[in-house]
Amino acid sequence: MDVLEAIRTRKSIRAFKPDPVPKETINSILEVAQRSPSGTNTQPWHVYVCTGSVKEAISNDVLEMARAGAGRSYEEEDYYPAVWKDVHRDRRRGVGWSLYGLLGIEKGDREASARQGARNFLFFDAPVGLFITVDSYLTRGSWSDAGMYAQTIMLAAKGFGLDTCPQAAWIPFQEPIFRHLGIPEDEDLVTGMSLGYPDPDAIENTLVSEREDMSNVVHYRGFD
Repeated sequence: MDVLEAIRTRKSIRAFKPDPVPKETINSILEVAQRSPSGTNTQPWHVYVCTGSVKEAISNDVLEMARAGAGRSYEEEDYYPAVWKDVHRDRRRGVGWSLYGLLGIEKGDREASARQGARNFLFFDAPVGLFITVDSYLTRGSWSDAGMYAQTIMLAAKGFGLDTCPQAAWIPFQEPIFRHLGIPEDEDLVTGMSLGYPDPDAIENTLVSEREDMSNVVHYRGFD
């Protein structure tokens, strides 16, 4: 697949087929992703890949935590702000209600919203889960590098006929993830990710999130 086509067609998939992904294919994707750029070539990322019983154990424990309201907040994890500016809040709400509209979830239906949110912790039925971390002593430059690494994984996956969904939803529920994957305590979770073959019949996979007009985000200086 052409890289421009991969960029244009990549989107977050929220319903996967159960078909297994060969370990050799995953390794090929991660081999390509290792060429991702990083400041002074520090390559600060780690990636933990799970499937089968390990993935299921993570799902079970995190779902139990979520039902009990035992997760930390994004603010406690210094991941998202407590208060959003209007422009970012509106974009978040826009994609959320677009998804819920496709699924027939009405505004105010907290039970249905929670049920859909819990789909994150089943990896949206994807056969493979990935968790990307950086060493805890590193700061925002390395987090930026890890973000580029995650994007490279997602684009490389497209080249192998696979799709992905990056998931911040795991951030409040890290203890079972670290325990089941043997992640050292001196690492921080950057994102989770689902990987697999998309379900072509799932209506949620028709969602294409809107992008801001370039005039609102591109700022040229010094051009005639």
